[in-house]
Amino acid sequence: MKFGAFMMPNNPPERGIGAGHRHNLDYIGFLDRVGFDEVWIGEHYTTPWEPCPSPDLLIAQAIDRTERITFASGAFLLPYHHPAELAQRIAYLDHMAQGRLIVGVGAGGFPGDWAMFDVDAMAGQNRRMMAEALDIMVRFWTSDGPFEHRGEFWTARRPADNPPTRFHLQPYQQPHPPIAITALSPRSASLKLAGAGGYLPACIGLGDGYLRDNWRIVAEAADAAGRTARRADWRLGRDVFVAETDREARRLALDGPIGRVWREYLLPLFKQFGMTGVMKHQPDVTDADVTVEYLADHNWLVGSPATVADKLARLQQESGGFGGLLTMAYDHLDHLTAWRESKQAFMTEVAPRFS
Repeated sequence: MKFGAFMMPNNPPERGIGAGHRHNLDYIGFLDRVGFDEVWIGEHYTTPWEPCPSPDLLIAQAIDRTERITFASGAFLLPYHHPAELAQRIAYLDHMAQGRLIVGVGAGGFPGDWAMFDVDAMAGQNRRMMAEALDIMVRFWTSDGPFEHRGEFWTARRPADNPPTRFHLQPYQQPHPPIAITALSPRSASLKLAGAGGYLPACIGLGDGYLRDNWRIVAEAADAAGRTARRADWRLGRDVFVAETDREARRLALDGPIGRVWREYLLPLFKQFGMTGVMKHQPDVTDADVTVEYLADHNWLVGSPATVADKLARLQQESGGFGGLLTMAYDHLDHLTAWRESKQAFMTEVAPRFS
């Protein structure tokens, strides 16, 4: 199993943008030193809790501060970028990273972002835009001559060479960096695209009950396209906190960054989206019962090293198996010692049991 961190990035609204950025860079350096395999960095536009609009800016600065960790966009939201421009930015970034790059893409799920870019997501426009943009980007990366694309949303061309100018920027990794499709909701249509295209599926697991269905969607789409889906490619996100005892881990998780972000931001957000049900371990649990304390007891991987290892093993069993755990990352500038001791303990006392 690979072990990564999913960094939205999540900085509290009162944190200055510069201070939050420097903290995120420092945390990436820490993850690299303690042995994490990957760090996934998100993109959003209209939520102060997730203030990064461009994951490649953070990745570009972190490359030379790290030695081995692989970077992933988690994700470039394709409806908000012209695919010709983004394909070139990614190709350039791939050369900077010397192969330590995964290109995660997504359709975008925030109503504020949809409004900013005039995307009609209620009609599925964002997913159609993602699929078309990805096709164009892959064509730029793999083409060996001029082409023209005239689609539903974009026109793009690879021009003919006209010395001294010519099309020249191809990715460092050939034919292109690994591509991942991020998905949040159960039965997400993005999972079909991942399976059909042979891309890495990356899911933020809000609960356990729908994970087998998520993988079934990937596998069926792959089979229909003549491909074989590999569970080793599947990344699954989950909140993790390790301390010496179960009681101490639960207290620190609830009183620290995980508890605050879920209490003030994520739980109200998902309730607004009508997604409370996917967090329940049993269908008879009421929406009112889905509190931060409930999530700590039923959804998060919180406890002593032995307890977290047992919970991770059960998650593997309940999902049918996945190849990468993405531990959710939070701004912990005010809880530095406890948070980093937790991650260190996870990598030294839990991860080796699964690697």
